[in-house]
Parts: sequence; structure tokens; C-alpha cells
Amino acid sequence: MSRRKVIVTIAPTGGMAHKSQNPHLPTQPAEIADDVVRCWNAGASVVALHARRHDDGATCNPAIYRDMNQRIRAAGCDIVLNNSTGGGVHGDMVRPLAGDRWEIAWEERIQGMDAGAEMCTLDATTLNLSFEGKDILMDTPLSKGRELAAGMKARGIKPEWEVFSPTHILQDVTTLIGEGLDDGPHFINLVMNVHRNFQNAMPYSPRFLQQMVDTLPANSIFCVSGIGPSQLEANVAALLLGGHARVGLEDNLYFRQGELATNVQLTERIVRIIRELDMEPATPAEARQIMGLPRPGAPRPEFAPNNR
Repeated sequence: MSRRKVIVTIAPTGGMAHKSQNPHLPTQPAEIADDVVRCWNAGASVVALHARRHDDGATCNPAIYRDMNQRIRAAGCDIVLNNSTGGGVHGDMVRPLAGDRWEIAWEERIQGMDAGAEMCTLDATTLNLSFEGKDILMDTPLSKGRELAAGMKARGIKPEWEVFSPTHILQDVTTLIGEGLDDGPHFINLVMNVHRNFQNAMPYSPRFLQQMVDTLPANSIFCVSGIGPSQLEANVAALLLGGHARVGLEDNLYFRQGELATNVQLTERIVRIIRELDMEPATPAEARQIMGLPRPGAPRPEFAPNNR
């Protein structure tokens, strides 16, 4: 009987943390690419990339994404490339609104689709965030979620749906899937334990994770972003529920209490756990097969391998 294959996603950077919080956080294309290749060698099959400016501010500048994508491929690495359209909470990604509020800029977010990646994150959600003393709105009415999903479909990009509560699954995600904007299997990332900073997000617990899984649409697969100290426990719970794992400094800066992590450490640990559970980390080729890449009848993205 063959072992179950588990997709390991590495999220090396994100659009929130700073090097001052963890000096191991890679923020520039060369160091991000080097870190990604090390994590790929350790067993990661998907990378969730965020771009940063020269001053480390968050951006969705497609030229910076393309630079990272090219560097990773030039190293002979066939990891599945996933570029963010969420961006982050500083740098190019935020602009002021009236009344001491801020907004994540829509025109910046949509640029994340234009760098040739096989996958992009799709936050079909409206959230109010609290970060570094700022109240920040991520305004994604259904019309904007539809624009993102349709744009990805036209480019042959597989969406990774980002959800923070059961309502995001039951409303936005299932509506857009029902409109034919994503081909199954649907890849859904359950983001948990950001409830202190993201209004209406879910804390992590095994019970709440089960509730999220129970609301998934038919023909879905899932992974879990357990934020902060919940990362390890949430990943183990996801594995036991038949899901996939996501690790990295985007979600968690620590290896254990008081000890800062590296992306490679986090990747190696989850790979050890997967094997102890008598499962096996999927290769990038196997991950593509599990997720339904390339998208049928769609253009081939620039950085998608030729052989599949």
C-alpha cells in the first residue's frame, strides 16, 4: 500500500514581518531564492512567495516577482511557484484613507498575477486588520474576487484560496467556484490564529479546524496556515485530517519558544513528522498532479515546467 503524499508549502517571507524580528527572514530576491532552493531540497514542493522592495517594504511589483521566479528556476528547482496577490501591510501595499485608516491597494494586489507563476493566492475576502498601530482595510467585495479569479483563469494560474473563517468558504469561495472560475480540485488554505489582528478570523483549535474542513466545497484539498505558536500543532492536525502542510517565517518566526527559526529548520521538522506518520512529502511533480496543474485548456504560465 503506497504512502499518502503530502504537499509541503514553504512561505519564506510574507508581507508583514521585518528582519528586526528575525534576522533569518529573507526579503531580497537572491536570498529568498537561495532559501527556497534549500527548502525544496529539504522536501518542500510549493513556495508561497511575497515580494519586497529594496527597503524591505511589501510590494506586488511583477518585476520583483519575476526576478525571484527566474532565480529559482535558474537554480534547477522545479518547486511550484505561487505569487501573492495579497501583498502585505506596508510598503507599496497600503495607502491612507480618511479618518486615520488605511487600505491595501487593489491596483497593487492585482499586479501579482503578471509574473508568470503557476499559482497565485486569492483572498476573496474583506478584512479589517490591525497592524503596527494602523487600522487597515482589505476591501474585496465579490466583484473584486471575481476579477482576481477570472484573471487567474485567463492566465492559466491555479488559485490558492485564502480563507480566515467558515463564512469565507461558504460565501465567497463557493460562489466563485460555482461560477466556473476554478477547476477542481480546489486548493484552499485555512488561515488560523490571526484573530487578534484580523477581524472575523478564527483562532486555532482542533475543533475549529474541523469546522473549517467540514465546510469545504466538494472536490477540495486543503492546507493550514497556523500562525505563530499554533503552526506546528495546526500542521499535525491538518495531516491527521487528510490535509497538507504549510510552514515558514511568513506564518511563524520561532522554532520553539524563545528560539528564532529558519525556513529550512521548519521545513525539515514537518518533513520528519510526515515521515513519522508513515506519509511521504510530495515531489513538485506529484504536487502538481494532486492540485490539477496545469489547468486544463488554459495557457501555460511562463514559469510552469514544460513536462507537465
